[in-house]
Amino acid sequence: MSNLTPRDMSLVALFAALTAVGAFIKVPVPFVPFTLQYLFVAMAGILLGSRLGLTSQILYIAIGLLGVPVFAEGGGPAYVLKPTFGYLIGFALGAYVIGLLSERLAEAQKGRLFLSVLAGLAVIYGMGALYLYGIMNYVTNSPISVANTVLYGILLPLPGDIFLSGVAAFLGLKVWLFRRTAEGVQEASQ
Repeated sequence: MSNLTPRDMSLVALFAALTAVGAFIKVPVPFVPFTLQYLFVAMAGILLGSRLGLTSQILYIAIGLLGVPVFAEGGGPAYVLKPTFGYLIGFALGAYVIGLLSERLAEAQKGRLFLSVLAGLAVIYGMGALYLYGIMNYVTNSPISVANTVLYGILLPLPGDIFLSGVAAFLGLKVWLFRRTAEGVQEASQ
């Protein structure tokens, strides 16, 4: 990543910061905390692409593991033992997948952005649920069944994150159309 331009570094830092801010914007719902982190993860993938989207989330995770309380429940190296840490790993992988799929969409296919975002969400939930199950059953000695892992780790938070997926795809499409228009205006003026 040594070939990042100052603009790239700024965007990576911006989306790492937005993801951190999203951790503290909590919507009160029963059972599972609902934050806006995923919205910024998805936007990082859409707007920055696979490489920079991934980098922004790795930066976010690294800052949290260094002890800055940017995660929903604090920070520090011991956070890797939290049952929800797998979702943070999933953020990095999800941003990469969303970015990769978004980059591959042709101009006429930008309406399919929502499917790219859902694919990234599936990666995040897959990683998060596996980690949740593993930590609860093999590290913290607080056994959880597969059914409860699916219920609490996927099904309960899923409706909110599907809504955020739609918001991210809508905003991403609007930004893409704005960029396209701005590029057309710039080309016409030259």
